Amino acid sequence: MRRLIINADDFGFTRDVNGGIVHAHKNGVLTATTLMANGEAFDDAVALARATPTLDIGAHLVLVQGNSLVDGKPLPETPRQLLGVLARGGLNVYAELKAQIEKIRAAGLRLSHLDSHKHTHLTPRVFRAVVKLADEFGIPWVRLPLDTTFRFAKLPCALGNRYYRGLAAGKNVRMTDHFLGFELTGSLTEETFSKAIKRVEEGVTEFMCHPGYLGDELKRSRTRLKESRLRELEALTSPRIRELITEQGVELSGF
Repeated sequence: MRRLIINADDFGFTRDVNGGIVHAHKNGVLTATTLMANGEAFDDAVALARATPTLDIGAHLVLVQGNSLVDGKPLPETPRQLLGVLARGGLNVYAELKAQIEKIRAAGLRLSHLDSHKHTHLTPRVFRAVVKLADEFGIPWVRLPLDTTFRFAKLPCALGNRYYRGLAAGKNVRMTDHFLGFELTGSLTEETFSKAIKRVEEGVTEFMCHPGYLGDELKRSRTRLKESRLRELEALTSPRIRELITEQGVELSGF
């Protein structure tokens, strides 16, 4: 059995990103997305999620960029800056992420999975908080942190994922068997997506992506992922991609 969950990050970032994600679900192979509680287009994303019940919703937990939901202050700009803040004890990770989960739940959305903006749950301290919150809120899935398809890094990434599974031991939390897409961030096209699909292994795989329309809001936003989001949207809605998934005997699903 090969089951593939195609999950879009950054729901709630801008309205054009939101629209692209929903289009990729309705007209392509996208099955899930994760919502940014502090995103500027949060309300628009909530409305779209309510109108699209087949789209699996998770939380895209944010510790870098944007403002804190606890005190309204700016969060660190980069993962490197976050590490410095954490070393100084300057951020209550658990309280911040709990506030984000509570905001999404208060909007009436059921969460099936958790991941993090800029992959900050690679940090063990953050990962522990994410797993603890997933367990407390009854959210069954947490993103497996490492993509083992990185060239020359398959073994270290596999060992790293074993370490994270150990950190989650004893919690009522699941992770997929495999995680793909990190290496393709910013370079996902129909061609690179096709190659990734052919590498899907037995078990359950999450594929991370970042689709969106290239509208004015995205053009003005502070992100390196702009034109690439449109290329990803085109790949996710390509009839050839859907045909390839069927030919490979891969089953699409949500979490």
